[in-house]
Amino acid sequence: MRGVTSCWIALVLVGCDKPADRPADTTVGEAPAMEAAPATISLADVAGTWNVRGMVEGSESTVVPYDMVATADRTGWSINFPNREPIPVRIVAVEGDSIVSEAGPFESVLRKGVQVSTHVVSRLQDGKLVGTTVARYQVTGPDTVARLRFEGTRAP
Repeated sequence: MRGVTSCWIALVLVGCDKPADRPADTTVGEAPAMEAAPATISLADVAGTWNVRGMVEGSESTVVPYDMVATADRTGWSINFPNREPIPVRIVAVEGDSIVSEAGPFESVLRKGVQVSTHVVSRLQDGKLVGTTVARYQVTGPDTVARLRFEGTRAP
């Protein structure tokens, strides 16, 4: 019995021993590497008038030009299509690098006589205003939603 006990003790000691070729742990006390935080945006960053070109996804030849007027606060924003009354824009959120806005319902530029509401996510990228628009048409049946990409430059 004494031999079995000695064998078990030897196995436990060998199992708990640290291998000689294992490198020492040098990370103790070091802080983990931090990634840079994404740039934040404010309404003041985009205040002014932007000349915008929207393109329907999947149909790059369908271009919708408009001007967007942005202010340094949540009031006074509008979309101005050529030969139309300005459309008021509601700022829904300003978080991180994005401004989320909504407009409508208003008469669609792409579908004459059809009402549409838009949900827009905008960002500043290399001095341009870029983003996506989801347009929801007030129709029944298929094709109730269109997705657009847009790019805008500051008006002179």
